[in-house]
Amino acid sequence: MPLLDAVVIEPQQPATHSIIWCHGLGADGHDFADLVPELSLPAQHGLRFIFPHAPEIPVTANGGYIMRAWYDILELSVERRINRSHLSEAVQSIWEWMEHEQQQGIPHQNILLAGFSQGGAVAYQAALNYPQKLAGLLAMSTYIADYEALQPQPLHRNMPILIQHGNFDPVVLSALGQKACDYLSEQGFDPQWQHYPTEHNLCPEQIEAISQWLRARLSA
Repeated sequence: MPLLDAVVIEPQQPATHSIIWCHGLGADGHDFADLVPELSLPAQHGLRFIFPHAPEIPVTANGGYIMRAWYDILELSVERRINRSHLSEAVQSIWEWMEHEQQQGIPHQNILLAGFSQGGAVAYQAALNYPQKLAGLLAMSTYIADYEALQPQPLHRNMPILIQHGNFDPVVLSALGQKACDYLSEQGFDPQWQHYPTEHNLCPEQIEAISQWLRARLSA
């Protein structure tokens, strides 16, 4: 499978870590690229940012309109009904990027996954089902889209997991983010839950928390 096109932002010094960050429905890899300077990481942080572009597909819940999406949403119910095979393909595409980074000299334990909204659902599946240890998982304004296909690997139980959600999110209800957090806790994980007085977006306080979380991962 060829690598998905992506926006790649290199650090000033040789990369020691990589974060693969998946955008939301209808956006693209540029959506969060401008966030990198706002994270105010140390100049010599060594973190390569990779923002892949999801493929362009018709989205049933949006009247079949063609847009960038990691998977088709068949019904915009609270829990959402999705094309599960599309989600599986999306996970494979992220794994391809993870393998590419390892070939570039970044060990798997120095790779982080992140995702916002639909991209966060992909990040959950890609990180928790991955057969090797990772540096962390960041899930923003998102949910677990396919519990049946999720097989959390015990080797990830010590992986830092940060889950963030807006209290007033009208797109992905905060209850879905909390449900994912509770599920992981029940499975023996120790996710960190943060909620903010915002909607389906990132607020300044949240960006500062992400910065602190990334700094901790880089110094681990």
